[in-house]
Amino acid sequence: MTRIDAHHHLWTLGRGDYGWLTADLQPIYRDFTLDDLMPQLSAGGIEGTILVQAAPTEAETMFLLEIAAAADVVRGVVGWTDFDAADRQSRIEALARRQLLVGLRPMVQDSADDDWLLRPALAPVLTAMAQHGLVFDALVVPRHLPRLLQVVDRHPDLTFVLDHCGKPALASGELEAWKGAIAQLAERDNIVCKFSGLVTEARPDWQLADLRGAVDHVLACFGPWRLLWGSDWPVVNLAGGYAKWLVAAESLLADLSPDERASAFGGAAARIYLANRGRRTC
Repeated sequence: MTRIDAHHHLWTLGRGDYGWLTADLQPIYRDFTLDDLMPQLSAGGIEGTILVQAAPTEAETMFLLEIAAAADVVRGVVGWTDFDAADRQSRIEALARRQLLVGLRPMVQDSADDDWLLRPALAPVLTAMAQHGLVFDALVVPRHLPRLLQVVDRHPDLTFVLDHCGKPALASGELEAWKGAIAQLAERDNIVCKFSGLVTEARPDWQLADLRGAVDHVLACFGPWRLLWGSDWPVVNLAGGYAKWLVAAESLLADLSPDERASAFGGAAARIYLANRGRRTC
């Protein structure tokens, strides 16, 4: 089965729309292209990727779609649109005509309104996404999880992907509220969990033991078939890099059966993102 990295980024600083990406993030404060990524994919035996937005602009989404159109390795794009715009539904309809667009990701973690997910105006937008076969990538932090649960319940026909396991506070070890919310979310059939982004939530000198408790909880709740591995490259360069995280992920999932591991490292991404859209994979 094809191995797929279900979450990575590419960016060009000169575009000017990455407000969060500042010079203090020195290891990632530069341009990152597919040429930079390809050696990492080759070394890890990764044959396909899902390219994910990193800027809250449709211009960046178009930039990513252009990259994907020219590169077979990119199987699909999770983009962005303005969910608060007056013409939000027509925007989604227009974007959905782009076959390589497989999902949308509002940057909920950066919203000043913790209840943004619960706004009534969001409901028809999510309905439109479901009608067009688009996935909702949920970039949230633990305090948003109870709100996300309500939205997941309100839209049973829409597939949700919980990015970065909901960003548990691994560095502080304050995980109880996160654990409870994850257990509740996992009871819903229309949400899966992206096994990514954990090392940047841990201490800088993280070890496998620092991740294992959270990973075991996610596995126990979602099960191996609803887990999608992603690198979160190049952000992962802030916490050891692509190869170190991939080796850690493979070790953390070593007790799964071969079929379960194949699903986590590619099969689930193909099923969730590419079954109805994107490039076909095998």
